[in-house]
Amino acid sequence: MTDRHERSGPVDRRVRVQGRPVDSYPAVPTEAQRGSVRRITLVGEEILGQPCRDVTEFGSPWLSSLIDDMFLTMYVADGAGLAANQVGVDLRLFVYDCPDDHGVRHVGHIINPVLDLPDPRSRRLVDDFEGCLSVPGAAMVVPRTDRAVARGLDKDGRPLVIEGAGYFARCLQHETDHLFGHTYLDRLSGRDRKDALRQMADGREDVLARRARKAAELGR
Repeated sequence: MTDRHERSGPVDRRVRVQGRPVDSYPAVPTEAQRGSVRRITLVGEEILGQPCRDVTEFGSPWLSSLIDDMFLTMYVADGAGLAANQVGVDLRLFVYDCPDDHGVRHVGHIINPVLDLPDPRSRRLVDDFEGCLSVPGAAMVVPRTDRAVARGLDKDGRPLVIEGAGYFARCLQHETDHLFGHTYLDRLSGRDRKDALRQMADGREDVLARRARKAAELGR
């Protein structure tokens, strides 16, 4: 999911890391500082259209390295969330660094998430623009519920409950969709999907060049 907040300067907002409040957190997440940039898959590639597999082994250096790489890849691409299949790994895992509508910054990862949405009778849908790192250069209005709760595990297998409101709720829904093999394009009408793909065709090269420049500046 694409980002709509700036992270290049000092962070003075409230922060929740892995769902828990902390006093502060680096503008560039600690995980990203350890990671390496990976290629982001693009819409139309097979892995983005298939459900991901559950993670069954926890606490491994390989899993930690994958999460670090995903954080850096997300940061370089100016993203607010990134799913594992977006870096070519078909596992049920995503990372995020995303604000909610109350100015709280949410940072973390979640594995094998199950998403709880409000009951249809109390559900409030919000229409807002949404982009995706795998659909570079495009953004379309997508209706999402204004609240969501993701229940899953961290990299060591410990239970997590991540609550989202506003834009962060949108992020949780967007990234969970990826793990089922869907992008936000699948929620659009045929006409709007064609419009998004036209936007991508027009803007993709500029977006990819910008990502490459940022990776080079970081020496990654």
